[in-house]
Amino acid sequence: MSVIDVFETAASLPSAWSSRVLGCVGTASVKVLRMDELPVEEEEHGAAEVLFVLDGTLELVVAGVPVSVGAGEMYQVAARTPHAVRAGSRGTLVIVEVPEVPGV
Repeated sequence: MSVIDVFETAASLPSAWSSRVLGCVGTASVKVLRMDELPVEEEEHGAAEVLFVLDGTLELVVAGVPVSVGAGEMYQVAARTPHAVRAGSRGTLVIVEVPEVPGV
């Protein structure tokens, strides 16, 4: 595998909030995406996910509680926890997630 420029990869994505898998570790995917100040609707997953902000700020609501994650900070969303992105999130985000298994 070669060196990946994460910022360049994020900048080349066709639109904000679309992601690209950078690599995998076991069953976990490491993805990058670009945030664009707009909110994202609430969701929850069957497995925990790690949100690592490379630059900018990620504004979340996790189980009804506002959370701000700044550059160089990481936040782990527990499995089955409702979370949404608030307006004002901007920058580059790396997500580490395990694919969900249907029916589990």
